[in-house]
Amino acid sequence: MICAAFLLSLLRIVELHVVETSEDTREYLEPFFCHGGLEVIYPELDIDRCLIISKDHKLREKISRSWKAPEIHFSGAKKGKLYVLVMVDPDAPSRAKPTSAYWRHWLVVNIEGNYLRKGKIRGKILTEYDPPTPPQKSGFHRYQIMLFEQLPHTPVLLSDEEKSSRGKWDFPAFITRFNLGEPVAALQFLTQNFKD
Repeated sequence: MICAAFLLSLLRIVELHVVETSEDTREYLEPFFCHGGLEVIYPELDIDRCLIISKDHKLREKISRSWKAPEIHFSGAKKGKLYVLVMVDPDAPSRAKPTSAYWRHWLVVNIEGNYLRKGKIRGKILTEYDPPTPPQKSGFHRYQIMLFEQLPHTPVLLSDEEKSSRGKWDFPAFITRFNLGEPVAALQFLTQNFKD
């Protein structure tokens, strides 16, 4: 039930702000779930709302090739609470044929709330950060970053099968398995291969 409620929440109508729009990107501006005050900070890009990464200033290339894991800031984090950070691509290898969705780009558990408030991630990395690298000619991909409150005294782990591949991750089953419920904060940005 919790998983179904979360998936339904993804369909809620919220305003989607963009850095760039065109005929090609309008179809990707579907309503989604950006909420909660999550902030994702790359060296030259501060993402605090849903947006499409612009070609300007080579931002698409930098986010794919140069920049390491972003800082994550969540002012709503509670001292003494633990959080789970998830970054996925539901459009792998393309939105038309997402046969590898959900591609797991980053997974950190046991993140301490008092550090998260300061923009630091202090927790256990289950999946190292993998930058957004959409294949050429695969169109725009949605990169979704979600923060969940972790239940106390509940270790969150990946199964051996999940560890063997980042692709085809059953993300809804993972949420259900650890009773994560709905994300307390979420962001989404869209980008495509910087050569396209």
